[in-house]
Amino acid sequence: MTQVTDHGGGVRSLRVPIPDNPLGHTLVYVVDTDRGPVLIDTGWDDPESWDTLTRGLTACGTSVADLHGVVITHHHPDHHGLSGRVREASGAWIAMHAADTAVVRRTRQARPERWFSYMAAKLAAAGAPEEHIAPLRQPRHRTLPGLSPALPDRDIVPGELLELPGRRLRAIWTPGHTPGHVCLHLEETHPAQLPGRGRLFSGDHLLPGITPHIGLYEDPEDTTVTDPLGDYLDSLERVGRLAPAEVLPAHQHPFSDAAARVGELLTHHESRLTALLALLAEPLTPWQLAERMEWNRPWEQIPYGSRTIAVSEAEAHLRRLVKLGRAEAVPGSEPVTYAAV
Repeated sequence: MTQVTDHGGGVRSLRVPIPDNPLGHTLVYVVDTDRGPVLIDTGWDDPESWDTLTRGLTACGTSVADLHGVVITHHHPDHHGLSGRVREASGAWIAMHAADTAVVRRTRQARPERWFSYMAAKLAAAGAPEEHIAPLRQPRHRTLPGLSPALPDRDIVPGELLELPGRRLRAIWTPGHTPGHVCLHLEETHPAQLPGRGRLFSGDHLLPGITPHIGLYEDPEDTTVTDPLGDYLDSLERVGRLAPAEVLPAHQHPFSDAAARVGELLTHHESRLTALLALLAEPLTPWQLAERMEWNRPWEQIPYGSRTIAVSEAEAHLRRLVKLGRAEAVPGSEPVTYAAV
């Protein structure tokens, strides 16, 4: 059964499943406008997910064909995956922040062999063992599913209202989880008269019980060293100051008191940075640091793909420590190791 929740004020959510993923589902929001419903995110590109989405829209008294637009919080496939199919069925426009559109464009244009070579080189530079890198060089891994996500039609411009007739939905740029992640502030009185300033569709930026992954999504041709964790912490503070009456996240469940959750996440990352500095009493590569970090399970139980994600998380924290002057690369080390200052 499709689970539909009415949040009041012309906003409903659908639980769209994510196949073979412990998150379980994405909360896709249906927002009524004067020109028809608009989706915030769409869910994973999978037959069961599509069927759930279409049944949910029917339960809301509408259909895919009636959709006016799709607003994407970020480019991950559990959010953007079904956007192209929605557009084909409805003619709806798709809007995304330009930084994530650039990631989508690179993904569409990349030849699989170039992508795998790039990933192998990145992992080698991070100190990954050969047994982890070797599968990327094997022919059976030379195809990638989902390499053609839909290109958006419109840019989401931070600070501006989206073109939703009869609604005031303002974009807030919240990079960190992805470079172009956005939260969306519905500037209206909360239907239940809760204290605060409207409602916030938070995507993966602010979740009630999950700490979002900090992602590295860099152009292989660009040598700029980014600081995604610093970006995330800065944008967390902006969201905390916004003080919405309710947060409508893309996973788990809605919640109030955004400022308290922001405080918990800021404390978490400061504690993690402090713990990593202790580990860096001896020089470590990003891979070695990831092996020693605390995760939700022991390192030996973490699957192959999740280990790659964990290493990027470790590298994001290392970059933050280096930028703060609390750690530095060890000269002459190969692969590069880092140590506390």
